[in-house]
Amino acid sequence: QVQLVESGGGLVQVGGSLTLSCAAPGYIRQINTMGWYRQVPGKPREVVAALSSGGVTNYAASVKGRFAISRGDAKNTVFLQMNNLKPEDTAIYYCNTYMSVAGSRPSDYWGQGTQVTVSS
Repeated sequence: QVQLVESGGGLVQVGGSLTLSCAAPGYIRQINTMGWYRQVPGKPREVVAALSSGGVTNYAASVKGRFAISRGDAKNTVFLQMNNLKPEDTAIYYCNTYMSVAGSRPSDYWGQGTQVTVSS
């Protein structure tokens, strides 16, 4: 079973910063897109940021200018730098990859989720 390993969530005050990290297994050779989603109770999961293999980034309007997604030197890692955090950023954040495993058709894979709480 393919696992994406997330880290970096936590409690931060308004205006603070956090960096989330996500690593896909090192044996994965084809990762098309890596991204971050978030979800609060009672609401659907929403995309926060995405990064294509070609380096194209997309951000939700609510985080544009505050969050930055990047890929690590080890191309199987992705980061989300979150600055100027607001209470409405409080959510469980999920790493997502669209990738091919062992030659299979590309599919979506998810991390276990990490809690981000912004206190006012």
